[in-house]
Amino acid sequence: MILCHLKRQSMRNGEFLKVIPNITQKVLTQQLRELEHDEIIHREVFPEIPPRVEYCLTDYGKTLANLTDEMCHWGERHIERQRKAGQKINLLDTQSPFYQKAL
Repeated sequence: MILCHLKRQSMRNGEFLKVIPNITQKVLTQQLRELEHDEIIHREVFPEIPPRVEYCLTDYGKTLANLTDEMCHWGERHIERQRKAGQKINLLDTQSPFYQKAL
């Protein structure tokens, strides 16, 4: 899900927490560090007070575009399948500005 969101725009930590349902700060930090270590994403710290940190895909990470497109589409179909089966799926607050940015 992190890669699907980063395909659209760079994002900050708090934005991820708003658009990825049920992710904890610990898991998000772990995943971001792994992706950065693998050079799939870039972490930029801006010299401000308080510091601002943004994440974006690297050129190498962008080579995953076809794969992440397919995974994102699969996830959307899977969610629709679960909803048709009667499961309540709540991804995020559609009134949130982050929802509109993710579209």
